[in-house]
Amino acid sequence: MLALCLALVLSTLAFGTVHTWALMFFAAGAVVVVALWAMDAWRTRRLRLSRNLLQLPLAGLIIIGLIQLLPYGQTNADGLQPAPVHALSLDPYSTRFVLVQLASLLVYFAAALVFIDSPARLRFIVRLVTIFGFLLAVFSLMQHFANPDQIYWLRTPYQGHPFGPFINEHHFATCMELTLALPLGLLFAGAIEREQRVLYLFAIVLMALALVVTGSRGGILSLAVEVLFLFALGGAARRREHGDTEATVGRARMRAALVRMGLGFVFVLALLSGALFFGGEQALGRLVGTVNADDPTSGRAQFWQGAFGVIKAHPILGAGLGAFGVTYTRYDPLNGAMRLEQAHNDYLQIVADAGLVGGVLALVFVVALFRQGFARLEARDKFRRGVAAGALAGCGAALVHSFFDFPLHITSIALLFLLLAALATTDRRVEDESQTRRRHRRRSRRGPETSGALPTGTVQS
Repeated sequence: MLALCLALVLSTLAFGTVHTWALMFFAAGAVVVVALWAMDAWRTRRLRLSRNLLQLPLAGLIIIGLIQLLPYGQTNADGLQPAPVHALSLDPYSTRFVLVQLASLLVYFAAALVFIDSPARLRFIVRLVTIFGFLLAVFSLMQHFANPDQIYWLRTPYQGHPFGPFINEHHFATCMELTLALPLGLLFAGAIEREQRVLYLFAIVLMALALVVTGSRGGILSLAVEVLFLFALGGAARRREHGDTEATVGRARMRAALVRMGLGFVFVLALLSGALFFGGEQALGRLVGTVNADDPTSGRAQFWQGAFGVIKAHPILGAGLGAFGVTYTRYDPLNGAMRLEQAHNDYLQIVADAGLVGGVLALVFVVALFRQGFARLEARDKFRRGVAAGALAGCGAALVHSFFDFPLHITSIALLFLLLAALATTDRRVEDESQTRRRHRRRSRRGPETSGALPTGTVQS
C-alpha cells in the first residue's frame, strides 16, 4: 500500500512522469512492489492474485508490443552478409519504453486489486486521493496566479501551457476530474457525515475551480458529464435507504431529485462564477469557444486525419506502441511539415499504435469496467457504493476527455485512472460488514418484506 501511494503522489509531482528519468523511477517502484509482493507470499505461504478481468486487456497490450518487436528479415543467398533485420514496430526504441510503462502500470494495478482488501484500506486510499487532489489544486492555483509560465517556479517548458506540475493544462484538468470524483461520489451517495460535508464540498469546489481555470474545454465538458452521471446514479444509491411502501419511496425519490437539482445548480453556478472571477475574459471566452474561432478544432482535425492514414496502412497490429510520432510524418496532411508525438485522441492512437486488436482490447476493458462497476453499486455498504459511483464517474470523465486529448498516455494519469478502476471493481472485502449487519437487523425488524429486498454485490476473488 505504501509503495502504491508513493507512486501515485510522486509520479504526479514528477511532471506527470513524461520524462525518461521519471519513468525509470516509476518502473523501479514497480520492481519494489513485486519484491514486497514476493515477500508477502513467502511469509504467508500463499501468493495472492486477483481474478479481475480488467488485467487481461493490459496484459494483451504488452503481448502486442512484444510481437511488434520480433525481428524479421532474410539473409543473402551466400549467407555471409545478412540483410537488415526489421520489426513490425516502426519505432522499436519507443515501443520498448511503452512496454516498460505498461508493465509497471499492470503491476501497480494488480497490487491495488489485491492489497486494497479491507474497509480501512479503502477509506485510507480514498482520503489520500481526496487530500492530495485538494492540495494539488491549491498549489496549482497559487502557481498559476504567481507565475503561469513556469512549473515549481523553476522550469519553463519550451512547448505547452503548464498548469500545476503538468506541462499541459489539459492533463492537469484530467487529474482533477479523477481526484474530485471520489469525494463527489461519496457526497451524492450520502456517505459523508453531516459535520464533514462542508469540508468535502469545499475541497470539491476548489478542485473543480482549478479545472475551470485551466480553460480546458474538454476538461469542463468531461466534468459536466461526470456530474450528470452521478445525478443519474445518486437516486439509485439513495433509494435503498428508505422504507418499504411505494408512497415512502416516491417521496424519497422526489426529495432526492430536488436535492440533486439544487446541488447541481449551485455547483454549476460556482464553476461559472469562478471561471469569470479568477480566469477573466480569456478563460470564459475559451469556455464558450470564442478563442481561436478561426480554428475551432485547434488543429485536431488535421491530427485525426493523419491518424486515420496510419490506421489504414497498419490495420491489424498497428505501427508500434509509441511509434505514432515517427509514423505520423508519412501521413501528415501537410506533407510531413509537422512533428506530432500524440494523436490528441486516445482512441485513434491506440488503434494506430496497436491496430484493431489493440482497439478491441481497449473496448473490452471499458465494457468490463462499467459492467463490474455497476454490479458494485448494489453493495449494502453506503461508503462502498459512493466510492464505486465516484470511481466510475471519474473514469467516465477521463474517457470522455480522451476524445479530445491524450491524458491516458500520461503515466501518472493512467495510474490514477487504473486506481479508480480498481476501486470501482474490487470485491466485497472492502465493505463494512459491521454497518451491513446493523442495517440488515434494522430492516429485519421492519418485517420480511423489506429484509429480503436488497440485492447483494457480485463476489470476485
